[in-house]
Amino acid sequence: MPTVADQLIEVLVQAGVRRIYGIVGDSLNPVVDAVRRTEGIEWVHVRHEEVAAFAAGAEAQMTGRLAVCAGSCGPGNLHLINGLFDAHRSGAPVLALASHIPSAQIGTGFFQETHPEELFNECSHFCEMLSQPEQMPRLLRTAIQTASGRRGAAVLVLPGDVAEKQVPSSNGLGVIECEPPTVVPSEDQVVALAEKLNRAERPMFFCGAGTRGAHAEVMELAARVNAPVGHALRGKEWIQYDNPFDVGMSGLLGYGACYDAMHRADLVVLLGTDFPYDNFLPQANTVQVDIEPAHLGRRTVLDLAVHGDVAETIRAVLPHVQQKHDRTYLDRMLREHAGQLERVVDAYTRNVETQVPIHPEYVADVLDDLAAEDAVFTVDTGMCNVWAARYITPNGRRRVLGSFVHGSMANALPQAIGAQIAEPGRQVISMSGDGGLAMLLGDLLSLRTHRLPVKVVVFNNSSLGMVKLEMLVDGLPDFGTDHDHVDFAAIAAAAGIHSARVEKPGEVREALADALGRPGPALVDVVTDPNALSIPPRITGDQVKGFALAVSRTVLSGGVGKMIQLARSNLRNVPRP
Repeated sequence: MPTVADQLIEVLVQAGVRRIYGIVGDSLNPVVDAVRRTEGIEWVHVRHEEVAAFAAGAEAQMTGRLAVCAGSCGPGNLHLINGLFDAHRSGAPVLALASHIPSAQIGTGFFQETHPEELFNECSHFCEMLSQPEQMPRLLRTAIQTASGRRGAAVLVLPGDVAEKQVPSSNGLGVIECEPPTVVPSEDQVVALAEKLNRAERPMFFCGAGTRGAHAEVMELAARVNAPVGHALRGKEWIQYDNPFDVGMSGLLGYGACYDAMHRADLVVLLGTDFPYDNFLPQANTVQVDIEPAHLGRRTVLDLAVHGDVAETIRAVLPHVQQKHDRTYLDRMLREHAGQLERVVDAYTRNVETQVPIHPEYVADVLDDLAAEDAVFTVDTGMCNVWAARYITPNGRRRVLGSFVHGSMANALPQAIGAQIAEPGRQVISMSGDGGLAMLLGDLLSLRTHRLPVKVVVFNNSSLGMVKLEMLVDGLPDFGTDHDHVDFAAIAAAAGIHSARVEKPGEVREALADALGRPGPALVDVVTDPNALSIPPRITGDQVKGFALAVSRTVLSGGVGKMIQLARSNLRNVPRP
């Protein structure tokens, strides 16, 4: 007769799961052995369970389908928690299998005992322990449907001895995965939104990740009311390309006129964004459209809250919105946006091809040139976020993944693993900081083991750049942010991965082109300027004072790569004042 573990794997296969990321071990062994004996599913061995969870989260974000990771009892599954937090907060449907100590020992302080059904509650929509065979397959199907339908993490806790027990009945078939709903707002909300748009003289749209799949609708509504369109970091890949109304990005990594446009508008429309930095929002004259009701009004005071999918909401409101003919506000903000970018563009063009240490902005700009039109970029938290936000050009086909909500270090390499396995035919590039890469360095070996053609570009400044910037803003001299220089190219070579170390800017393009053109994994270790930092689009007086106290020779860069080209093109049809 089949065991609980056999039944678990059968249900996962029925749900369309094709792999489980994890590390084998003790209480997890029955599940791993069931994978070995089952066609259509594989075990993806990684070197750290945190990598397993990040990889599963990246796969789920790439495919939109359930992905699975697993950890053995105690420390094994505990290592999953950081990657699960990231997946859960990113809305990625991930199921974690947390194996447990023998059921008879639970509560006795047994070796490696933890309480995963308590530990994982905060980072999941569902977290329950399967304590007897009769709970299968219903409990597992509930976990799958919860992760898939509510878009987040679900955790199934499974004691090793229970996994080995025989099941009393067969699995059968059932609906075990569901799509999240499309929400259309009520007619009253649609009419109220239309009225506000019609009355507004200076409307402005600020877009987040919830505008995925709504690019055409946002552009049509912006054209109808002549609204500048800005975005948060997670909205960049969905809204910035082919956008004649673009005014850049707001937030700590922002650039351009987005902040000013938002604060000069008489109506700010937040579209699919749970933008966390309330001090960047005007806190007035704001309406919000979001599919998640908990997001409505929790960052800013609202004049109107609209519960609905962004695309469906715009389709519903368009017939009620009048065409505006006055472009004065829009044209002024487009000019200001282009002007701001023109003033800072020298930060990444002036002498960068000769400057040593290498400007990281230059590396990102060249990488943007050379990368495939449908490349997937995974981005480490910290200054790599800045370079990706300002230099990677979206086009509707590229993807940019990062720990944009949870903000964990060391996410880029693990996410690249999951993205590459999910879509083996696409170019996957990990933009890794040296601090982030060092944290989960062991999983360079996973690239070699699985022959994954991930290209790792290391921005190696021997510093925790974002932390240094935070200290400078607070008026503190940087302390504890710099560390010994590491030759990551030598480490990669020792692991059997093609690598190159670049210390001269004239070698950047050739090294990147060579790595991107190779069939297998490759690492390019670029020695970059530790003093190349970036300031947000608007800083307070206290922050300015902090810089004055702390900065001596720090380069405060605002360069924004090819965004200046977009801004210039958007000005072509704007009449000169």
